[in-house]
Amino acid sequence: MAYHITPIGIPPDSRRLFEENYALSTQGSDRLFLMAGDQKVEHMNDDFVGDNVSSDDADPENLFRIASEAPVGCFATQLGLIHRYGMDYKDIPYLVKINSKTHLVGSEQRDPLSRQWQSIEQVADFIRYSHLQVVGVGYTIYPGSEYEPAMFTEASRLIYDAHQRGLLAVVWAYPRGKGVGDREQDAHIIAGAAGLGACLGADFVKVNPPINARGETDARLLGEAVNAAGRTGVICAGGNETTSKAFLQRVYDQIHDGGTAGCATGRNVHQRPRQEAIRLCRALHAIVVDNKGVNEAVRLLG
Repeated sequence: MAYHITPIGIPPDSRRLFEENYALSTQGSDRLFLMAGDQKVEHMNDDFVGDNVSSDDADPENLFRIASEAPVGCFATQLGLIHRYGMDYKDIPYLVKINSKTHLVGSEQRDPLSRQWQSIEQVADFIRYSHLQVVGVGYTIYPGSEYEPAMFTEASRLIYDAHQRGLLAVVWAYPRGKGVGDREQDAHIIAGAAGLGACLGADFVKVNPPINARGETDARLLGEAVNAAGRTGVICAGGNETTSKAFLQRVYDQIHDGGTAGCATGRNVHQRPRQEAIRLCRALHAIVVDNKGVNEAVRLLG
């Protein structure tokens, strides 16, 4: 399991800020509970309206309302949304998602390419003038895409520059493209992606949970990815909405059977009615940060 060591090479005047941002986002646990709110680009409006989606979710502000009331380690979203809502939600620890792309251009049409939207200098200016708690930046890579060299170069430089300014760096690593085919959730391929996150210098790498030969997720398969990532913490994407108890069990198994360093969840939180979403976040916090069992966490659902 990953454990925290401040990266070498951070300037002395930024080192303390990095450690403060790490402590704030992991809440002193060395585990990250990340609330993902970048889907308004990635999946456009598909995740925010529908028969199984709470009407609360139609308004982008719902993401900020949940993150402000729930004990999340950080809330990841695009800088444009933070620009529009951050003034009313100043206590949220933010993680700025630097690149994003829609799902309209599918992998069968073209290998995925997601480029950087803002420079780290622009993020630093925003932090200085907004006075918000921005703890880090996030970037998605698609190993297996023919465009992977461009994304790896951007990600590596972004991570270096973020560390120089005392910011954490989280990499979303999703194998995808002609070089991967239908092996996107193969445990060996995912382990390779986790190792890439470590080579890029990320503090945490977010991967999809691997599936076994029967097409089922199996937390024990995450062991290879955790070992490959070394001192970079592995966290799993939450995936499609499921029952609260089943989701809590999945996260618990990923941490205790797979060795992951927390969780990242978006749809499983924000698609629920707001108060239910907040209670689920409290239950997730109990498992991720407080190291509680599933039964104790379930009681927090009310």
